[in-house]
Amino acid sequence: MDAVTTATSPVTSADDALVRRARSGDATAFGVLVDTRIDRCYRLAWSILSNDADAADATQDALVSAWRQLPRLRDTAVFDGWLNRIVANAALMARRHRVRLREVSVSPAEPGADNPQPEPRQDVHARTQMDEMVENDAIGRAFDRLRPQDRMILVLHHVEERPVAEIARSLGIPIGTAKWRLHAARNALEKAMEAEA
Repeated sequence: MDAVTTATSPVTSADDALVRRARSGDATAFGVLVDTRIDRCYRLAWSILSNDADAADATQDALVSAWRQLPRLRDTAVFDGWLNRIVANAALMARRHRVRLREVSVSPAEPGADNPQPEPRQDVHARTQMDEMVENDAIGRAFDRLRPQDRMILVLHHVEERPVAEIARSLGIPIGTAKWRLHAARNALEKAMEAEA
C-alpha cells in the first residue's frame, strides 16, 4: 500500500515507525501493530474458511509467519497489504489441508456405528454482526456456496470497505483483475442467492 490509506486502519507515521521497529526485531512494536489489526485479519481468514477455529488458527499461523518474514519487508508503507496477503495465503493453505484431511479420513461407516460430528468451537472474541448474518439467512447460505476467493474479495471490499486499488495491491494482482474478480464474485453471490430462493 503506497500513499493510499485504508478505511479501517490508515497507515500513519506512528504505524510506519512501529513497522520499522518491528522489522528490526522489536516484538513489542509488532504486538502493537497486531493488536490494531487482529480482528480484520481474523475476518479475512474467516471469509475463506467459514469456521471460527480454523480462522483463528490460520490467523495465528499468519502472524507467526509475518513476524518471521518482517525483516525482509522493504517498504513499510505496504505493511497492511503485505499482512493481508500472508493471512489470505495462510487461510488458503489451511483450507487445502482441511480438504486433504477429509479425503484421507473419509471411510465408509460401519453398519450401526455412530459417527457423531464434533461441534465446531466458537471463538467468543470474534463473533461479529456479519457472522450472525451469514449463519442465519439466505444471504449467509448463498455466501457459503461461494469459492473462498470470491468470499475473500467480497469481505475485503464490502465488509472491510477497502478500495479496489488497495485490494489489488494486497492480493498482488492488477487493478483490472481485482475489478473483474469483484464483479465475478458479486455475480456468483447473486446466482447463489437465486438458488436459495
